[in-house]
Amino acid sequence: MICRKTDSKTFLLFLFAILLVSGPGRAAVAATRQTAAKAGERKAGSRSTTAKASASKTNKALATEQAGPPNKTMGSRSAPITIEVFSDYQCPACRVFYQETLRPLMDDYVATGKVLLIHRDFPLPIHQYSRQAARLVNAAAKIGKFEKAEQALYARQDSWEKDGNLSGALAAVLTPAELAHVTQVAESGKMDTFIESDVSLGNSKQVHQTPSLFLTHAGQTDALPPGGVSYSLLKRYLDQLLAQ
Repeated sequence: MICRKTDSKTFLLFLFAILLVSGPGRAAVAATRQTAAKAGERKAGSRSTTAKASASKTNKALATEQAGPPNKTMGSRSAPITIEVFSDYQCPACRVFYQETLRPLMDDYVATGKVLLIHRDFPLPIHQYSRQAARLVNAAAKIGKFEKAEQALYARQDSWEKDGNLSGALAAVLTPAELAHVTQVAESGKMDTFIESDVSLGNSKQVHQTPSLFLTHAGQTDALPPGGVSYSLLKRYLDQLLAQ
């Protein structure tokens, strides 16, 4: 073992270093660490509270799932005119009719209490993904997201009809938790009963193509020209009925 001589100046510096670490300096370091730890705990607690609030909000939305058939109606049930639309989400003509006729109809007549609009599912066998699309929209309707889901699928029809990525289209209007729930319900087959009910009703009304429309006013139901009508023509007809 080698021993080295230490002069007084070196010894004093060495002693100062020891006091700095073991005395007030160590206490300051410990206090700093304790403060940082508490700040970290508060930050983690804040993240936890935010996550719990978000989860609670999502669970509350899912907990409001409607009993019975999915609600695919829009407008007042006391409206003087009812329009039933049998449609297929993969049908190009249905998309055009929805975007160019039904959307303005919703704004001008449904929202003002003049028309009750009812969607009926009529997926055609020639369309590969139309039935799954109907399942998903029915499942979305069960949690009150029918209108958003319908609009999303028509808006992105060009995309999902190629690869069947319906979830990608719905992700724009549903939260991840809502999308997972809707997908699970759709894949369970529980929505098939409601879809078949609409199809059976369409068959009884001699529906052979989509979109097909039926208008009821003053207790009388009439079939409108199949394939949809322009908004200007429909508006003229509705105004004539409402003026009677």
